[in-house]
Amino acid sequence: MTLLSIENLKTHFFTKAGVVKSVDGVSFDLDRGEILGIVGESGSGKSVTGFSIMGLVDAPGRIAEGSIRFDGQNLVDLPEPQMRDLRGRRIAMIFQDPMMTLNPVLRVDTQMIEALRAHGRWSDDDARQRCRDVLGQVGIPSPEERLKSYPHQFSGGMRQRVAIAIALLHQPDLIIADEPTTALDVTIQAQILFEIQKLVAENNTAMIWVTHDLAVVAGLANRVAVMYAGRIVEMGTTDEVVNRPAHPYTAGLIGSAPSRNARGTRLTQIRGMAPLPMNLPTGCAFQPRCDHATGACAVSPDASTLEGDHLVRCHHPLVGAFDRGTAA
Repeated sequence: MTLLSIENLKTHFFTKAGVVKSVDGVSFDLDRGEILGIVGESGSGKSVTGFSIMGLVDAPGRIAEGSIRFDGQNLVDLPEPQMRDLRGRRIAMIFQDPMMTLNPVLRVDTQMIEALRAHGRWSDDDARQRCRDVLGQVGIPSPEERLKSYPHQFSGGMRQRVAIAIALLHQPDLIIADEPTTALDVTIQAQILFEIQKLVAENNTAMIWVTHDLAVVAGLANRVAVMYAGRIVEMGTTDEVVNRPAHPYTAGLIGSAPSRNARGTRLTQIRGMAPLPMNLPTGCAFQPRCDHATGACAVSPDASTLEGDHLVRCHHPLVGAFDRGTAA
């Protein structure tokens, strides 16, 4: 059952230097219990897409066009008091830096109980019990004792677990995770990814996982959307996108990952830099960096379907260019 439906979302920042089209026509659906990975380089519009859903885009940015339908309700037109009621209760966000979520001068129990009472009436005993239960869910040992701790008394991985616990307090229908494991070591990252998968399955929660790391979403997400210059250039099941990429940009991201290449072979590098959103090239935004670009790429390509729900926005899709992650 579809929980979230985004249609032609455009989030622009109107600056003195010009209009920055951070999100420029993004569309996708998300079902209950599904994990969607959004992948791309820095500046591709991944995080702004998440902030747009949460209604957290500050001036000079605003949603210029499109709709965000959550459980049938258009969030773009929703008054702020009603959006505030949804935010944290039915839609939660896990930020990249847990200290953006946690107040360094307040104990963890104070912050968690405050988050609970923002959306309901809780007795002291029930609130503490709920906090203990959720901390235990995310793998924090001795949750009763850790509730009395301050954020600086936790390691980076444990602080991120507390941030995840706060997001889970109200058992939200949708969680948006904005690169929450980027700053963690590989072992802690693997533990948190395992806990996330288990919690999503137990609660039938939908999740959007924003990251620049295809290796993470390969083992986590059901579907993957690859963003470049504010647009989704490829989207499909994880198997389709990771093992049979159709867009040259997706193939470049996979080819540059050591874990996806044979030992001793040279990594494939995407030449050049991502363009500034304020100064995008005409036509396909990726053409200045693409080895397959032709004169046709001077016109912006429409999204086309290859097979099933595998979408690609490219004049020259690389069908069969990769087979099980090995470069052709």
